[in-house]
Amino acid sequence: MKLYLTVLLMIFNVSIYSQNQFQQFINYVNSLPDPASKQTAVDSFIVYARTQGIPFITGDSANFIYRGNVSLISIAGDFNGWTPNWNMINLSGTNFWYYSKVFESDARLDYKFVRNGNDWILDPENPRQVIGGFGPNSELAMPDYVQPWEINYRSNISHGTIVNRTIYSTNVGAYYQLKIYLPPGYDSTSTERYPTVYFQDGFEYITLGNAVNVIDNLIDSNKINPVIAVFVKPNNRNEEYAGSLRVNYRLFFVNELVPYIDSNFKTIPSAEKRLVLGDSFGGNISALISYNHPEIFGYCGLHSGALWPNNYEAYNLIVNGPVKNIKWCSVWGTYEGSLPSNMRNFRDFLLQNNYQLNWEERHEGHSWGLWRATTDNMLLFFSPFEPNSVGSNNENIPDDFFLYQNFPNPFNPSTKISWRSSVGSWQTLKIFDVLGNEVATLVNEYREAGIYEVEFSNADTEQALSLPSGVYIYKLTADSPLSSLGQNFVSSKKMIIIK
Repeated sequence: MKLYLTVLLMIFNVSIYSQNQFQQFINYVNSLPDPASKQTAVDSFIVYARTQGIPFITGDSANFIYRGNVSLISIAGDFNGWTPNWNMINLSGTNFWYYSKVFESDARLDYKFVRNGNDWILDPENPRQVIGGFGPNSELAMPDYVQPWEINYRSNISHGTIVNRTIYSTNVGAYYQLKIYLPPGYDSTSTERYPTVYFQDGFEYITLGNAVNVIDNLIDSNKINPVIAVFVKPNNRNEEYAGSLRVNYRLFFVNELVPYIDSNFKTIPSAEKRLVLGDSFGGNISALISYNHPEIFGYCGLHSGALWPNNYEAYNLIVNGPVKNIKWCSVWGTYEGSLPSNMRNFRDFLLQNNYQLNWEERHEGHSWGLWRATTDNMLLFFSPFEPNSVGSNNENIPDDFFLYQNFPNPFNPSTKISWRSSVGSWQTLKIFDVLGNEVATLVNEYREAGIYEVEFSNADTEQALSLPSGVYIYKLTADSPLSSLGQNFVSSKKMIIIK
């Protein structure tokens, strides 16, 4: 065993990011004289691969691996429309199966294995999973994919409160279940009022999209203003969002639900302070609601918005109708069939007609893995934090240092970088390429304790930059020793420029 492991390590240490690394292993096993030697080599490789992560990534290739006695094993996922037609290859003389495929460096995709044509299973060697509408899936995350920190529950922060309500709709003739998020510190007797976010597929945005965690974390980190969130559970999703009940449901939303929320909770009753958003068909009904009622909803969020039902009713209504006072946020994945083409056309129309639009296209599929990681896009666009001035008011002084993820990300041509500092210090914020070469200095000065934000533009004439597409690193350094850390503060994060 040690001999084979040593040989394997020699192979893989030659060029740890070499694209043909995995093929070298395959060639090596095929050169061995007997099944016992081959199986021992496979066992050694599995031990090594587990330390690197499976699927085993070499360069821009993901190498899917399965070990077991089967007659056929295939892969289905976001990348092939969930059709199990990627048949894995058996390494002769072993029970080792593999399939190699090139993906974008920042791709994130759901998949499953299918044994013997009908047994759908998770990848037993991959601990990373994403919960979807049909249960958990295994996750392929390429090296430049940045996992969403904001979806995780954090016990050391303040949390909002969820209250349950039921409302009857005379327009639809049905009861609807609601979960209403009230931000930390919410007081029904206070004069303070809040913006409101309405979620289609609301309960799934909580259970599958981690939306409550996202809101809690964004409020705690001063990324957004506190909001009230209304999570609405559909009764007959397809009919209410895209079928025969879509008009009734739209009227329920604007004539019954919004007045109910405004009269029972401390909302700001203004279109500029209301966002309606949804995924897939939920995006379709959100677009119909906002475009038909811009006096109620001034913001609309589309997570992979499926605007094609009823002969592209929502799409054609907006594209062929008058420009209205609506701000849009749209996110979609390149692995969503024909949807990316439709959403690019929709994006281009909105921009050409001077709609305010925040959009992002990711190398992902039609899944909650994409939507849960980009709910923050919608919220940041809708209600970005407005920091109070820092002075003799100690409540506004942060209690630690923190560097936030830039937004939007990926971006073209500009993005915003924000951070908080607990003490006054000399601070530098610099941009580097992946080789460590400095390409820009955004901040190099003494700053008091506070919350700060700067804009980085790849087309800024002062910076005279025109950086190529790719991954870059931004790094914040504060030279004042921090008592909690015992050292200077240094933090860096990845950002992606697209063109």
